[in-house]
Amino acid sequence: MSREAFRGAVPGEAEGQPAAKPAARSWVGAGRTKRPSLGGGRPAQDRELRAQGRQTVRRLLEAGLAEFDERGFQAVRVDDIVRRARTSHGTFYLYFANKDDFFKALLRDALHDMGVITDAFPVVTRNDAGRAALRQWVHTFCETYAAHAAVIRILSQAELVGEEVWGDGLQLLFRLAEAITQGMTAAAPHGLSPTPAEGADRQEAGQGVADHGRATVDGRAPGEGQAPGDGHAPGEGQAPGDGHAPGDGQAGDEPADRQTAAPAEHAELTAVACLLMLERVNYLLSVEVRLPREEMVDRLTAIMFAAFHSP
Repeated sequence: MSREAFRGAVPGEAEGQPAAKPAARSWVGAGRTKRPSLGGGRPAQDRELRAQGRQTVRRLLEAGLAEFDERGFQAVRVDDIVRRARTSHGTFYLYFANKDDFFKALLRDALHDMGVITDAFPVVTRNDAGRAALRQWVHTFCETYAAHAAVIRILSQAELVGEEVWGDGLQLLFRLAEAITQGMTAAAPHGLSPTPAEGADRQEAGQGVADHGRATVDGRAPGEGQAPGDGHAPGEGQAPGDGHAPGDGQAGDEPADRQTAAPAEHAELTAVACLLMLERVNYLLSVEVRLPREEMVDRLTAIMFAAFHSP
């Protein structure tokens, strides 16, 4: 899947003008006293920071996050970050090699928190309890996105970040799509959810669709693929070429595994579509578009629930 599939130009940036945005939310929330980024960047990796050093890193990160949110990645310089943090260039370079190294520290926090909610995706049953569990997860997703909105917006603009950074984000994207697929289909009839091995193969390959019907290709010669003496004489109990015993109620239908292959493939594609919808709506919530957040959570929940659990 190409970068362009996940890119989203920030309104106003195409003309060189930063778009107006809501005030950046602090990435330091309740219970988030220890962040991956508090260890600093490359210059700080060979030493353990004391409390004062971690506090300095925290102040720099919050200042940089606010600058990125207000002005975008390209427009911000190290000068702007240290000025806002009320510290010096020398202090900045004690903890970070450059602006890219600084951004990667912020990205570690975003990927960490998105990883947490990925692992927390619930099993969504076809009842009110399942819908409520899904809504709670969507609400948490929106809160997490809002806390890291500036970083995720930068990550979605592929030309601003390197291949390594983009790859980390793309890997998480497929992990999240796989979690949605499993959670939304786990309570469904068997055959609607891909096996863990299949999901891992697709994530590694960067694609979400596999051919589940290869073992039952139409046009196979009678008896092909069966060992001699398997208990069926030629034509015994079978109408010629139909592959079903008379009276089994399936004459002319596709084999059972092909009947379940399409829903399984559609489930993964639906999960990717739902994830893209979640990202785009939250992107709009994070810029100048003033949407009612709780109403959007309700609508997103209803769309996702109906997409997998339609009558």
